[in-house]
Amino acid sequence: MTPVTVRVPAKVNLQLAVGPLRADGYHDLVTVFHAVSLFDEVTVRPAGQTSVQVTGEDAAAVPAGRTNLAVRAAAALAKAAGSKRVPKPAVAIEIRKRIPVAAGLAGGSADAAAALVACNELWQAGLSGAELSEVAAGVGSDVAFALLGGTAVGVGRGEQLTVALAAGTYHWVLAFSAGGLSTPEVYATCDRLRAARAGSPARAGGSAGHPRPLRPGPPQLSTGLMAALRSASPAAVGPLLANDLQPAAISLRPGLRRTLAAGRELGATGAMVSGSGPTCAFLAADAGHARDLAVSLTGAGVCRAVVRVHGPVPGAAVVASTEHA
Repeated sequence: MTPVTVRVPAKVNLQLAVGPLRADGYHDLVTVFHAVSLFDEVTVRPAGQTSVQVTGEDAAAVPAGRTNLAVRAAAALAKAAGSKRVPKPAVAIEIRKRIPVAAGLAGGSADAAAALVACNELWQAGLSGAELSEVAAGVGSDVAFALLGGTAVGVGRGEQLTVALAAGTYHWVLAFSAGGLSTPEVYATCDRLRAARAGSPARAGGSAGHPRPLRPGPPQLSTGLMAALRSASPAAVGPLLANDLQPAAISLRPGLRRTLAAGRELGATGAMVSGSGPTCAFLAADAGHARDLAVSLTGAGVCRAVVRVHGPVPGAAVVASTEHA
């Protein structure tokens, strides 16, 4: 069988609203996913036993055994397809990374989605897009979006998706931090900060006629953001970017406050921590503005590296074999 290569994008969350901690250890979310033009590539080929090799950005930080999300995705697909369709499920997985690890950009989830698409093609398993999405939801919360790409609203853990009515192309500068952040640790810090606020007298009492809630209510989609996305106006979208995990990420990595402030001072239309961080995402007015902003941020010395990207872009897709001959 000919090896199959799939290219898959990173994501930023234009909105990330986090509800209370659930009994199952997850949080109810409402999020607006946005796929951007920073890609990993995953190649799969038949093998005697399943293995994974990682090269590129943060390769040493990626698990190389059964805990690797791409390995788990391949195993989940083989199970879903059944032994009749996939009699020999072992594969050698090669991941070429450009998406930083533990950066709030869903790089691991992207690799899992790429492995699903690649193995479905390699094995000729014949699973539909809807069936792949169902498998993806069982592998990880962001994997289904990495399959879909574009701009989409996610609810539940983020795995229940609806395509968003969004127009235009948006230009971003991503500022990478030195080192990653653990997603579970960021969520736990978010819960801890909320509990501390709820327990303080000022927070519990609120002002006259405006009592403050002790617990966050169900997360709500920003109708203002959705209207702005339909307008294709970065100037309208920028001020409405919102991330409930941002205070927790800043608490764990105080230097992010300086990075965000620098981006705003340098003219970014919008600025936020992406997902659980620590990557900071800056929305630019256009491609030229993004180029200038990237140069200025690099010179400001407030981050490890910067990259210019645009979105939305499609989700995981097979790369023509001639491109990887």
